[in-house]
This record gives sequence, structure tokens and C-alpha cells, in this order.
Amino acid sequence: MLLAVDIGNSDVVIGAWDIQQWKQIWRVRSLPGENALYYQTRLRNYFLEAGFRFSDFDRVIVSSVVPALTSLFRELLQALFGFKPVVVTIDAFPSLQVKIDRPHELGSDLFANAVAVYTKYQQNCIVVDFGTALTFTTVSAKSELLGVAIAPGLKTAMKALSANTAQLPEIPLILPASALGKNTVHAIQAGILLGYVGLVETLLNQIRKELGGECVVVATGGLSSIIQPLHLHFTEVNMNLTLDGLRIIGESKL
Repeated sequence: MLLAVDIGNSDVVIGAWDIQQWKQIWRVRSLPGENALYYQTRLRNYFLEAGFRFSDFDRVIVSSVVPALTSLFRELLQALFGFKPVVVTIDAFPSLQVKIDRPHELGSDLFANAVAVYTKYQQNCIVVDFGTALTFTTVSAKSELLGVAIAPGLKTAMKALSANTAQLPEIPLILPASALGKNTVHAIQAGILLGYVGLVETLLNQIRKELGGECVVVATGGLSSIIQPLHLHFTEVNMNLTLDGLRIIGESKL
């Protein structure tokens, strides 16, 4: 079996893969201030509930965009499984060339996303990842990661507005029917959620223009289901895309 660990700014997502499917997927908050015992206890409990043993796994692969947690998880996983996990870098999958100015600045989660879509489609692709940041990762039909666009994620935008505005209520992430806000909650939903529809559509159109034609668009991330009108633009919505990319990279290491 293979264990994939995606350490993001908001959550650590852990997936157990066996016989062509994800057997279990767990989420735990990313808390850089916590010690290894916090995560070890959770992982042991997850395995106990699922009926897994650490000896069932022969591969562990890790993506991390939180430096404070990278070494913690590397040491924790090695202690639990008895072998070193593979920590993803941009040269972990040589079949995909990274064509950006500073390749080592690329997040390993975005690299895993690119590996997953290119492996599946092998044509021009855009990954729209609705996470802490809203990212657009473009891969060419020639197996080249061409570039990335980054904007604040939906929750990040909401928090930024709340932090600088007095007496704002909690805002549900629900797409409003009208752009004419009738109260504070409705007004913010209209401005941010409907505004993000235009943001995503504009960037997708610009990327298509630069690529010179149509391309596959895959959405992922925990908030990818929030803005329904955008689903017309998506070839696929895959909540496990990053884990799929990590699995492909991990399997290539055999």
C-alpha cells in the first residue's frame, strides 16, 4: 500500500491507496506549533479505526508547503513506518519539465497537481485549485509546466475583509442569486463569490488565448464545489487531484 501526505497551509490531507482506489482519506488541521506527538496520535488512531498496520505500507510520499512541518513529518513518518518517506521536489518526476524562472519556488502541491492532470490527459491542461490560495497551474501537451497564477482563496479573501472591517458577521460561503446585496452578508457574498466567478473566467480565457486554443480544465481543492456556475468550464472536478499526483510520483519511484 501507499500513503500520501499533503501538508497544506490549512490542512494536512492523508490518503491510503491500495488496489486502484483510495481506501481512506483523512484531514487534520495544519498546526506548525504542535509537536510530533499531536500528529502521531491522530495517525495511530486513524490506522486503528481503519484496521491498517504500518507494516501494510511499502511507500510513503509527502508534499509540504509548510516548512515548519516538513522535517517534523519526515522524522515522524520514518519512525512509524521504518523507512524514509519520499519528500516531493520539482525533480521528483522527470517526465514533467518545469518551465518557470525559479523552479524551486513552485509549491510541491502544484507540481503534484500538474503531474496528475498531464498523466491522465496528455494535452494542454489548467488546474484550478480552490484552497487557501486560488491557483491556476498550466501544463502543455509537451509535458511542460508553463506557469502559475495565484490569487487569494475564497476564505482568505473573506478573512482579510473581516480583519479590516468592524462588526462584520460570519459570512456563509453561499453563492447569492443577485449581485444587488440587500444586507451586509448578501453584499459580501455578491462581491466575493460572484466576483470570483469573473476572476476565474477571465484567467481561464487569458490562459486559453496564450495557449492558442482549448484545453482541459480540472478543478480541485476543498472549495471547488462552492461556485456552481464555474462547473460549466471544468472538464472534471477532482477533490483528490493532489493525492493522485503524489501517488503517481510515488509509484514512479519503484
